Amino acid sequence: MPVEIIPARSAESRPIWFIEKGGIDQAGLAQDAVFWARANDFNGEAGRVLVLAGEKGAIAGALFGIGHEEPESQWALLAGKLARALPEGDWHIEGKLQNASLAALAFLMGGYSFTRYRKKDDKSIRLALPEGVDAHETQAIADAVTLARDLINTPPNDMGPDALEQAARDLAAKYQAEISTIEGDALLAQNFPMIHAVGRAGSIAPRLIDMRWGNEDNPKITLVGKGVCFDTGGLDIKPASGMLLMKKDMGGAANVLGLALMVMAAKLPIRLRVLIPAVENSISGNAFRPGDILQSRKGLSVEIGNTDAEGRLVLADALALADEEEPELIIDMATLTGAARVALGPDLPPFYTHDDDLAQALGRKASETADPLWRMPLWQPYAKKLSSRVADINNVTSDGFAGSVTAALFLSRFVEKAESWMHFDIFGWTPVEKPASPVGGEAQGIRALYQLLKERFPAR
Repeated sequence: MPVEIIPARSAESRPIWFIEKGGIDQAGLAQDAVFWARANDFNGEAGRVLVLAGEKGAIAGALFGIGHEEPESQWALLAGKLARALPEGDWHIEGKLQNASLAALAFLMGGYSFTRYRKKDDKSIRLALPEGVDAHETQAIADAVTLARDLINTPPNDMGPDALEQAARDLAAKYQAEISTIEGDALLAQNFPMIHAVGRAGSIAPRLIDMRWGNEDNPKITLVGKGVCFDTGGLDIKPASGMLLMKKDMGGAANVLGLALMVMAAKLPIRLRVLIPAVENSISGNAFRPGDILQSRKGLSVEIGNTDAEGRLVLADALALADEEEPELIIDMATLTGAARVALGPDLPPFYTHDDDLAQALGRKASETADPLWRMPLWQPYAKKLSSRVADINNVTSDGFAGSVTAALFLSRFVEKAESWMHFDIFGWTPVEKPASPVGGEAQGIRALYQLLKERFPAR
């Protein structure tokens, strides 16, 4: 279903009135429209759309209920329903609307559909942007969300490490970024032993994707994304049910590429670096084993307590590389633990950082953008749960408690020199349809992070 935004309303575009619950009489509607609403029992209920009839069967406009119980930023996301509920044609929002930018973005996000493997819907809907909404930025953010969703939704037979590399190369080419890859046994030669160990059993060689953009003299911001294109669990194999969504295990990589798109489209004055360890955690005669001790780029030896905790291993080598530059900020994103889902569910990703000011600023942006995030503690007493009798650290704990926290603590061992570091344990998936999010791959946290970076490093 092609869904677009256009800069301004035309003579043919039809109006949409946003109606609060119980506010039908205060909306300034013509009397016929009020009568029609009452006849159809419409009273501004959140998310409900009522098309208004015009002369000779024409469509005169639409009423859209926004309720009154949700926070302002959340009800703006309700506009995603419009993309799926309105008849085709051009539309515009009637009257002033708070959070108009978020509503316009929600319209585009709600119209998303993954059509690579099925016939496309020819229905076309266009929304004229409300006054004051930045068309370029709105489209760039929507494109970033679409990129993340498309990459996650693509099945592993078409989204292996090589295809993920190509997606990064396509993005780099669009924004004139530099990109290079270290692949296969070259990972050993260049000291990325854990990326190699996790990915060596796959039929497609493991690799580290390294993309750079921006002036080298600008503040250095590095994004690291987990790119496990499929996760069997390795020799500690997952049950069949546990593998059904494992195409999304590269969701961290998909999300950092989406965030990179927004940063580059906005031309923020930073030196951006994106690192993606792209692997498959497969089973073969040369797969790494429980009980193995792996060396890391950092120099720490890691005992493998479970091969299904592979994401933190590939991230650790990439984080060590990122840290060597002493950047101002490292952000890593990963579909890392089921424990995060148990703690906070699929819609509220936890994040970890030692930087209190950064955490507070991000919390504000998460609220403003309706891109929910929740800070969790790097509780240092739990670090001893990762101890090993035969290596510097184990990749898992033995008691099963605080899995997301201990995973973050594991990663923290590989970051020392960066001014600030943030780790995001995302789900990367929408399991139940929401107004601006169909079921499937999801961008989580990156809209809030973009606004944070934009505030800290405003375009000149």
